[in-house]
Amino acid sequence: MWSLDETVDSSVGPLAAGHAGDGPDLVLAHGWPWSSYSWHRVIPALATRFRVHWYDMPGFGRSTLTPSQPPSLGLQGRVCAEMLEHWGLSAPLVIAHDFGGATTLRAHLLHGADYAGLVLMNVVAMRPWGSEFFDHVARHPDAFSALPPHIHAAVVHAYIGGALAHPLTDEDRVGLAAPWLSGDGPQAFWRQFALADEAFTAEIEPLYSRIRCPVTVLWGEDDPWIPLERGQALARAAGTTLHPLPGLGHLPQLEDPAAVTAALQPALAA
Repeated sequence: MWSLDETVDSSVGPLAAGHAGDGPDLVLAHGWPWSSYSWHRVIPALATRFRVHWYDMPGFGRSTLTPSQPPSLGLQGRVCAEMLEHWGLSAPLVIAHDFGGATTLRAHLLHGADYAGLVLMNVVAMRPWGSEFFDHVARHPDAFSALPPHIHAAVVHAYIGGALAHPLTDEDRVGLAAPWLSGDGPQAFWRQFALADEAFTAEIEPLYSRIRCPVTVLWGEDDPWIPLERGQALARAAGTTLHPLPGLGHLPQLEDPAAVTAALQPALAA
């Protein structure tokens, strides 16, 4: 059911997008280093009740980016608000993962996007974020961008595997890695590390008490990248409670789609 059958001429270049189902509007916001493909196993269940919308963020998946526009979280938040306006969505339900959390929060708190509800799942939203490897690459991106293709592919697959508490199917591993293995993908993959900046979350952290919609925080409690404690701090800042996803890692929607779909039901029903 997942596909990218729409091209949107955004202010930063053409973006690939898709839609499925009928009902109230629901928007999916992916994270890094993923694409909208990361939602493909939960979209069929969501589309039975909602009109589901997704897109590859600028510089990710099949969405290109004007070279003069670095794919920062600042840019992503602005483009998220732009996409909602393009689709004519005045107050959709939004489900965000990883960097999609900071992206949708910035769109809401800084760019006026309104939501019927916001689900934040294993999101980048509270400092500190990143890892020792993340910081090292950010300081030396040129050294990594010169890796031979077969070594680069091995590193990408290993990096994705490091996010998991449960292994993925071969199909999903290939689908997540594919955009970073050909064309400008290898250079773009390493460039993303250098562009990550905690200033983009520092700017909005003091505003979380001003979120203008119901907030649900879901967290794979065995996340190797962003610990459960960070999710608990986010929930407190937003005035809500955290709902753990036992035994799952940083990619719950692919590690156990059925568990994620079940955990989403209270937010979707509301």
